[in-house]
Amino acid sequence: MELTTILFYLFALVTVGAAAVMVFSKNIVHSAFALMFSLIGVAALYVLLYADFLAAAQLLVYVGGILILILFGVMLTSQGLTVDYKSTTVNLLPAALLSITAAALLIFAFTTTKWIVSTPVDRDETVYDLGMLLMGDYILAFIVVGVLLLITIIGAILMSTRLITQTGKTD
Repeated sequence: MELTTILFYLFALVTVGAAAVMVFSKNIVHSAFALMFSLIGVAALYVLLYADFLAAAQLLVYVGGILILILFGVMLTSQGLTVDYKSTTVNLLPAALLSITAAALLIFAFTTTKWIVSTPVDRDETVYDLGMLLMGDYILAFIVVGVLLLITIIGAILMSTRLITQTGKTD
């Protein structure tokens, strides 16, 4: 086996395993950290597919931004530690039957399909081409998205300051 094949299976196992931990964990902090490992595994799979820009965007936007925001929200609220969460399993039999049927169909499709094996092409730089497109043909769309994000941030700041002044709390 080649090194890339071993790395693919390793990162796929990490991604699927972390996703399973995220879904089945009863602790929200453990679920958030499992989500982080799952998203990092997806970024590693993007690197193996030579999609450098997608891997960097995955790490910056999802792992670096959204997930850290979730973790801070969970850790800074005191309600998560005092509230007793009770989860009940509902419709276990239909869900199990549907899952087993879907798994059987997927395994059947994977084993009976005649896969086309092709030789990989040489790796090209994707970031340079995307940068040239963003700063060339799509500069107007790039600027509009930047202005919309700036307006969103300013609106969030204004809404939070109004909320503080209305309630009289500064903490």
